[in-house]
Amino acid sequence: MSRRTILKATAVGALTLATSSFVTSAFSADTIKVGILHSLSGTMAISETSLKDVALMTIEDINAHGGVMGKQLEAVIVDPASNWPLFAEKARQLISQDKVAVVFGCWTSVSRKSTLPVFKELNSLLFYPVQYEGEELEKNVFYTGAAPNQQAIPATEYLMSKEGGGAKRFVLLGTDYVYPRTTNKILRAFLHSKGVKDTDIDEVYTPFGHSDYQTIVANIKKFSAGGKTAVISTINGDSNVPFYKELGNAGLKATDVPVVAFSVGEEELRGVDTKPLLGHLAAWNYFESVKGPVNSAFIKQWKAYAVAKKLPNASTVVTNDPMEATYVGIHMWKQAVEKAKSTDTDKVIAAMGGQTFKAPSGFTLTMDPTNHHLHKPVMIGEIKGDGQFSVVWKTKGPIRAQPWSPYIEGNEGKQKM
Repeated sequence: MSRRTILKATAVGALTLATSSFVTSAFSADTIKVGILHSLSGTMAISETSLKDVALMTIEDINAHGGVMGKQLEAVIVDPASNWPLFAEKARQLISQDKVAVVFGCWTSVSRKSTLPVFKELNSLLFYPVQYEGEELEKNVFYTGAAPNQQAIPATEYLMSKEGGGAKRFVLLGTDYVYPRTTNKILRAFLHSKGVKDTDIDEVYTPFGHSDYQTIVANIKKFSAGGKTAVISTINGDSNVPFYKELGNAGLKATDVPVVAFSVGEEELRGVDTKPLLGHLAAWNYFESVKGPVNSAFIKQWKAYAVAKKLPNASTVVTNDPMEATYVGIHMWKQAVEKAKSTDTDKVIAAMGGQTFKAPSGFTLTMDPTNHHLHKPVMIGEIKGDGQFSVVWKTKGPIRAQPWSPYIEGNEGKQKM
């Protein structure tokens, strides 16, 4: 049985368990309903299932410590099944039928963009926990993942530096949808500003769920013969497994052509033999390997929760960046509700600006009051043999997000709501 088949089966089982355990009476006056909108089946289940689980862990912990305004949180879980139009349908169901106060969810930008008209029409709140391409600013969304200047641009600068290998040529390899294409549009403009010509940039896209990377990896090898080359990967979902396996099969080592990934973390590497991938990179705002008491407590809590709830492969669960962003977002929403003394959308939006939270990354994160993005640190990690990352570079402190990239013409003066 393939890993993907196993993931689908376990995700369905986890959904059934979680739904029966966490969704109680539909109209209880003693609870505040919150929606969880993540793919628990399909190509994105490999990445999103853990976000559902860490959200439930956080909700359970908040409830154990008195809830929010004296009320228990009640999770309503739906599975949009990696079907982008279904995200909008499920969002409408959560808001209109289930009457949730807030939704935590989405991974891909196409799923997020599918839901935006619903959140605006119904004036509800979405907390989005994944790095993305920017070029967006919505009153009804709080972005707890990274904007391009908090991930993509610093990672590319690192690859070009002496410390990062001094890359002169770049393969922009991604899944074919809005996040990779927009991110690569920004990166191409950035590379042009650094004197890199189009002949030294190769841009390649594959569909969701793509599994045959033999030809692509062979072409990367050929392209790299023209000078020091790096791959910037915006591959999403379970396609990362065959891509990294093919890198290993082809013997493409980080010392020859380093790969930096923007959507691969500890969770995605759980199903891959990482020994042939030593030295390849990922850029995030958090890694499980970060040292510090807040992260140690977060990891301990997550591992204990996985065992207690009998999650699939509970003994080998890991934390990652979008999980941290989910955890931070839920806690910040709680703080804002208590400051506003209300779950009313407009009152919570007003209370969210300036919220701070001491995150597992070791930094105190702040919600920017003008652009609904977190100020976040940037970290670059190197893949180790155990599937973890060794942090090889990081910023000294949190960086303010620039949702509208300055490398795209016409974005001047667009950084505020």
